[in-house]
Amino acid sequence: MKRLTIIFALLATLGLTAWKLSSNKENVEKKVYQPDVNQKVGVTTAVAELRNLSQENEFLGSFTPNREIEIKPLAGGEVIQLPINEGQGVRAGQLIAKLDDEQIRFQIEALQVTLEGYQNDLKRYEVLVKGDAVPAVNLERTQLSIRGTQAQIKQLKKQLENTVITTPFSGIVTSKMIEKGSVVSMGAPIAKITDISALKLLVNIPEKSINQFRVGQSISIETQVYPNVYFNGKVNMVGVEGDAAHNYPVEIIVQNGNNNPLKAGMYGSIVNENKLKSQTLSVPRQAIVGSTKKAQVYIIENGKAILKDVTIGATTNEYYEITKGIKSGDQVIVSGQINLQNGTPVVAQ
Repeated sequence: MKRLTIIFALLATLGLTAWKLSSNKENVEKKVYQPDVNQKVGVTTAVAELRNLSQENEFLGSFTPNREIEIKPLAGGEVIQLPINEGQGVRAGQLIAKLDDEQIRFQIEALQVTLEGYQNDLKRYEVLVKGDAVPAVNLERTQLSIRGTQAQIKQLKKQLENTVITTPFSGIVTSKMIEKGSVVSMGAPIAKITDISALKLLVNIPEKSINQFRVGQSISIETQVYPNVYFNGKVNMVGVEGDAAHNYPVEIIVQNGNNNPLKAGMYGSIVNENKLKSQTLSVPRQAIVGSTKKAQVYIIENGKAILKDVTIGATTNEYYEITKGIKSGDQVIVSGQINLQNGTPVVAQ
């Protein structure tokens, strides 16, 4: 009897639980939103049409001097003239520094006296040799002494020239390492000359974009210093070896001017337009649903959203080329797709 009571109690509990679950299910279903299949969904559309696809890429670089050199003397000695200051403009061939050359001039003078003596001896030996008064070997030795002395004088004159230090090209004195009265050694830098009559814009270009550049190509350049002012540049070098990140150096020459002067170290940016396709069927990027490998678009047919499989070709920041799946003139949906299913009634807003 006790066992039957327990069984009846369990059955009653199970029945009550089943009734409660069924009642909860009905309440939940009443609360869940049931869309009206005949209600039209508002969407935004665009027309699939033929376009010229091009991609604008912006790259940032920095300006470097056209030429820059450290002036190093080919002789050593005391600096007796230094007519330059930092920031000063200099012309090609202008005096930068003058070294003391007194000792070299004394040596040249002494050798010239020696040379004069050899030349007098030569004249006497030429007469004596003709009369067989002296051996011909004396004449030959004197001739060799003259040639040797002349060579020493040339060498000293070259050293004398090296005491005058001039600029190899026009530019600005950007650094002065010594002062008048300093004693310098051969090869020690004394000043730095920077030429910014033209500047080099050095830009690192990613691998996927490097083929957009060629030597001699004209490119428009913008700077942060002069907004809305464009400088004309010409590609001077396209790198043939990339770095670890697969970036390639591109060098662009820009002529400097007085109206908007540029300085080394400033930033410059270029915008290069890459023409991808001409007159190709394309849609806005927002029209694509799914992935690019399995792309789909909704088009409107007879007031309904119809899902189409498409094949994507070239891409830009704004458009996808469509090579298969829809035709020119189709009205594609670009927003509101989250509320759509294949066949949903729609209205273009």
